[in-house]
Amino acid sequence: MPLPYSEIVMEHFRNPRNVGRIEDADAKAIEGSPACGDMVAVYLKVDPQTHVITDIKFESYGCASNIATGSIITELAKGKTLEEAKQITWDEASKALGGLPPVKVHCSVLAVDGLRAAIQNYEERHGLVKEQEPTTVEFVRKRLKHVMNPVVGLDIVRTKLVKEIEVQDGVVRVVLDLPPDHMFAPAMREDIEEKLGHRWDVKQVIVEFAG
Repeated sequence: MPLPYSEIVMEHFRNPRNVGRIEDADAKAIEGSPACGDMVAVYLKVDPQTHVITDIKFESYGCASNIATGSIITELAKGKTLEEAKQITWDEASKALGGLPPVKVHCSVLAVDGLRAAIQNYEERHGLVKEQEPTTVEFVRKRLKHVMNPVVGLDIVRTKLVKEIEVQDGVVRVVLDLPPDHMFAPAMREDIEEKLGHRWDVKQVIVEFAG
């Protein structure tokens, strides 16, 4: 039975470009898909003067399409400025791979989301955000929808792990319905701090476990 993937997809799946992590990354992001449990992490090195992406790597936890799209997205973004990289679309990624099966198109969306989230992370770290949306409880909840619960492969909001969110005087407090000694507690704390700690109006992120 022939595989439902193009030769280009299979090439990027078997020999993915830019795979791995950048330990001293200027920015990073992890995005997950509630649809199939796939996840992708994107790491960036950026020239501070020109804002050109000088290095980019990804880690994929998922299917062939997830790995292939992570590979092609990093190829498309490397050498571009942040503004240019923001314009890369899922359709562009899919076409560069010679097309994807309809049920796997969401994988290219996930890879693009990972790239854009990493760029956003860099911009927040370096005060480059043009429209500074204030950090409210609703904004925090929106960001937490991108923090995965690894046990079930869905975000912590949908799986009702978020018990309380409080935002006051630049301090964001998030309480999770999870034991502090849970095996995934440190990873969730790190992910939440990464997604909120570099906001322009956030002084401190406190993550508590009350399970």
